Order: sequence, then structure tokens, then C-alpha cells
Amino acid sequence: MTHIAIWSIALISIAGIIIRPFKLPEAVWAVAGAITLVLFKLLSPKDGLAGIIKGTDVYLFLTGMMLLAETAREEKLFDWLAAHATNLARGSSKRLFVLMYLSGILVTVFLSNDATAVVLTPAVAAAAKSAKIKNPLPYLLICAFIANAASFVLPISNPANLVIYGNHMPPLLQWLSQYLVPSVISIIVTFVTLYLTQRKKLKQEPKINVEIPPLSKGGKTALAGIATTALVLLASSAWDIQLGLPTFITGLLTTAVVLVAAKRNPLLIIKGISWSVLPLVAGLFMLVEALNTTGLTQTLTTMLHQGINESIAATVWTSSAVIAFVCNLVNNLPAGLVAGNVIQSGHVPVIIKNAVLIAVDLGPNLSITGSLATILWLVSLRRDNIQISGWLFFKSGMIIMTVTLIFTIISLWL
Repeated sequence: MTHIAIWSIALISIAGIIIRPFKLPEAVWAVAGAITLVLFKLLSPKDGLAGIIKGTDVYLFLTGMMLLAETAREEKLFDWLAAHATNLARGSSKRLFVLMYLSGILVTVFLSNDATAVVLTPAVAAAAKSAKIKNPLPYLLICAFIANAASFVLPISNPANLVIYGNHMPPLLQWLSQYLVPSVISIIVTFVTLYLTQRKKLKQEPKINVEIPPLSKGGKTALAGIATTALVLLASSAWDIQLGLPTFITGLLTTAVVLVAAKRNPLLIIKGISWSVLPLVAGLFMLVEALNTTGLTQTLTTMLHQGINESIAATVWTSSAVIAFVCNLVNNLPAGLVAGNVIQSGHVPVIIKNAVLIAVDLGPNLSITGSLATILWLVSLRRDNIQISGWLFFKSGMIIMTVTLIFTIISLWL
């Protein structure tokens, strides 16, 4: 009965996050579920705290990125970048689409998929506005889909990668030998399918010769801070250092320098950040901690090894399909935590580890709550008064994610 109660509360919380009854923030449902588990003694305060602590690196990473993004927004850096991108498009919606997609690849690879949601989305929204585009949906969808499609080029491209491998992260060169080809396939197929599903909405040509606003010293500092963060993350990955603290430090220092130089009130930045993301993540970590007490990890480990003994190829396809689907039910962060525990619990062939990671990273492109990056993307859109329904996203994701996942898994045998 205890296990049934834990699963019931967890599923209700996740359903609340996905559906958002009464339009309450996602964090409300995650935190409510976690508190309920503790109040009914289904999860001890000690285990709950242990679950929260496991997310420390993620909290630091997100805080650093949100500081960078909000500072850049206040200094009009996104408006400046948007004007340049619009002018480079030279009145072509297709060229603007490609430019946005390439930008998404760069940000995701070198700053992470969460950075694409937090940093690039406001810039793309600003570009669409400056280009006088009435329906910016195709360009905004780029930020969501490429954030997951390019998130396994490097270990730093997605915090979920660190969760899955834990302390057994492959060296950078070994990582590239395993994931470079699948990443290229994922990026290309996602582009083709996204373009084909959105091509009818790309008929409106963007405005030509948008006036480029001057970039303030604070804006230049914010741009330098973002570039520095990318270098710091690459160095941290090469030296096997967790990414959270370096990201937090660079974000905090950049914000401090801009605030002092521009003599701005720190409350402007603090009020602008979507802090609700942090309790959302903490609540998810607690839910996973509770689910682990039901023997979930042991059961999945047994099933995985039985599948490996029968057929490795079949296990690759089955595990990737199941995990990709589950990520959209429970979010890929808790799914990644559970998957990481399973593949670290015993000897698992490399190709299955690769398939599991790809499914955790790419699978969330099916629904708006599949990954933390997509949730951050939604939060960023709401700040610009842009609403995108779950059904609208699902209609595109059903094609884009499914086709891309199939081709990417096939590429593992290359």
C-alpha cells in the first residue's frame, strides 16, 4: 500500500506539472507532491533532504544561467543581437530560419540546452518582433527542439548527461567518438522535419534593414560574460569538474560588474528571474528519491539485464523507445536520474548506454514538459506574453521526435 501511495502521489504531481490546473506554476505541483510524501511519512525528511541535495549542481547551474540571461535582457543585448540577425536574413524567412537554427546549435553545444531556453529564446522573440513577423512560432520552436536535439554533442550540452553518467563520465575524446555521428544525425533530421512541418508558416518575409540599437557597456559586459561562461564550461568538462559552481560564479560576477558599472538596482535582476524553476527541480528530485524506495531501480536493472541476455539490439530499441516516452510523462530530469542509477548498477554494453542517453536527451521533444529546457522555454515565452499550447507542440513533436530518434538510434551502429 505504501508503494501504491507513493506512485499515486508522484503521478498526480507530474500530471499537475503537465496540465497546470488553474494555471498554477509547475513548481506548485512538484513541491506539493514532495511535501505530501513527507507529511504522510512516505518519505522521511532525511531522504527528502538527500534528494534535494543531489540537485545542488543543477540549482547552481540554472541560477548562473538565469543571472546571465536576465542581465543581458536588462541591458538590451537580445534586442541588439536580434537586429543583427534580422538584417543578415536580408528579407528571407528561410535564411532567418537557418540563422536561428545555427545559433541554437552553437548555444546548446557550448552553453547547454537550458541556456538555449533561457538565453536564446528572448533573442529569437526579439528578432521576430523587430522583423515585424506576425506569427513567430516556427522561429520560437527552433529554440525548444534544437535545445534537445543538439544536447549530446558535448558532455556540457545537457546537465542530464552528467546525471546519467555520474562519476563515470567518459573523457572528451571518447565522448566525441561515441556521440558525434549520432549528434550530427539528430541535428540534421530535426532541422529537416521541423522545417517541413513549419514551412507554410514561413511565407511571411521579415522586414529589411532593421535599425540596430546601440549596445551599452553593460550589454558588452553581458556578452563577454556569456562567452566567458562557454569557455569555463568547456574547461570544466575537460578537467572533469562539475558545471554548477563555475556557471554560478561567472553568472554572478557578470551580473555584479554590470550592476556596478551601470549603477543599477540589483532588485531589477532579482525580480526578473523565474526563481520558481529551482523548487520545481528540487520537488522532482524528491519525487525520484521516493520512487527509488519502492524498488524501482532494482526492478528496472533486472529487466535490463534480462533483455541484454536475450538480444542487445532489441534492448537498444526497446530501452530507447520506453525511456523517450517516459521522459514526456515524468520529465527527463527524474527519468535521467533513474536511468543513470540503472546503467551504473552493473555492466551494461556501451551501445545501450548511448541509446539510453540519446533517449533521455532527445525523447523530450515530444511534449512541452519533457525536459527542463522546454519548461524554461515556456517560462521565457510567458514573460513575453506568448502562449503555446501543449497540443500544438505535441503535433509537431510527434513527427519531429519520432523520426529523429529512429534515425539517431540507427546511427549508433555506424
